[in-house]
Amino acid sequence: MTDPDITLAATAQLLGRITDELGTRLGQVRPDGARRGTRPPTLIAVAHGSRDPRALPTVQALLERVRDLRPGLDVRLGHVELNAPLLSDTLADLAPGGEAVLVPLLFGRGYHVTHDLPAAAAAAPAVRTRVADPLGAHPLLIEALYERLVDAGWTEAHGAARDTAVVLASAGSRAPESAADTRRTAALLRERLGVPVVAAYASAAAPTVPDAVRALAARGRHRIAVASLFTAPGLFATRSAAQAPWIAAAPLGPHPALARLVLHRYDRAVGTPRNLIPGRELATA
Repeated sequence: MTDPDITLAATAQLLGRITDELGTRLGQVRPDGARRGTRPPTLIAVAHGSRDPRALPTVQALLERVRDLRPGLDVRLGHVELNAPLLSDTLADLAPGGEAVLVPLLFGRGYHVTHDLPAAAAAAPAVRTRVADPLGAHPLLIEALYERLVDAGWTEAHGAARDTAVVLASAGSRAPESAADTRRTAALLRERLGVPVVAAYASAAAPTVPDAVRALAARGRHRIAVASLFTAPGLFATRSAAQAPWIAAAPLGPHPALARLVLHRYDRAVGTPRNLIPGRELATA
């Protein structure tokens, strides 16, 4: 018959070895999910691109804030179109065998996020790539939108006024998922402001910004602000702001909350192996 004391001692010894091994392995992992002594994946912020000369400096200023928040992290920029560097060139500059996380500086699950970014990643088979979620519908985004409205003249008193409302202007997309993301962001902003907030679009979707303004005015809301769901100045942001009957917020630009949101999306992608794209094999999101 087995001595219970011997069995208990053996079990305790085994558990001790397991605990020691687990502690050793956990000690080799940093908070960002990478093993200690290894470089974390490169963060590639993916902007749309714009012919507006203010766009590129604005995005670069945002990425400087990101670097300040995470010293030592390799943070790079790639554009879908119109500006250098293009995303394909940024990926080509990475060392073979490296890892990257593409963080779209976009606010909904439109064609660029669901098609262009995975296609660019698949076309760079030498780099293991993850695609992070877009920036939409998050409390940090609401913080940035709110403070940009305050910069434009919004006060807490306006939230109690019965004639006040906000149009949340975004680029627009034919993808229904993108419109759903914008509506969710509008709902969160409505909770923050305490007034009606209507999602509107500069292209590809309805309502347009002028249509949203008219609809709110028909409901007795004559003090209408336009909030800017844009990262940087550009044609759509400028046109949307011009439709504001009252105040118009500036694009979000290098707002500290937006920089934190970029890192939040990066960290979530790093901790989600199912988003990994090894070479040309695209994983489903």
